[in-house]
Amino acid sequence: MAWWEWLLDVCGAFLLLCVLYGAGLIVRRRLLSRHGGTFELSHRHRTAAPERGWVLGMGRYSGERLEWFRVFSLSPRPKRTWDRDELEYDGRREPAGAEQASLYPDHLVIRCQSPEGVVELAMSVSSLVGFQAWLEAMPPGTDWNRR
Repeated sequence: MAWWEWLLDVCGAFLLLCVLYGAGLIVRRRLLSRHGGTFELSHRHRTAAPERGWVLGMGRYSGERLEWFRVFSLSPRPKRTWDRDELEYDGRREPAGAEQASLYPDHLVIRCQSPEGVVELAMSVSSLVGFQAWLEAMPPGTDWNRR
């Protein structure tokens, strides 16, 4: 085989892998959202540098937990989970500087307190309303004074 035939074979294999990866992402997204309750949710994974460390993802409410999945991963398992009774809403702000390019358009950055420390998430205004309702809708018998 000539060198250009090898090059065409490598390019074809690479293109096939890209198409399979894209199809896998679509199938995964459909499977995760088939029961509803999913929304675009970014998570600030690394907090060392200001305005940096954001990872795009999607969130899903699963009973008493909020699950966060990376967008470009094929894993069916959530990368992070937060229990409802461990999260405390601490405020919101507009994305600043480099955050505007890192996040979905029209998303707000929200700040929550958890036992592990500060959790920063970014979501749309309508998702924020649902998130706040989910946080406040704890089951009967919840000790509201424990915080």
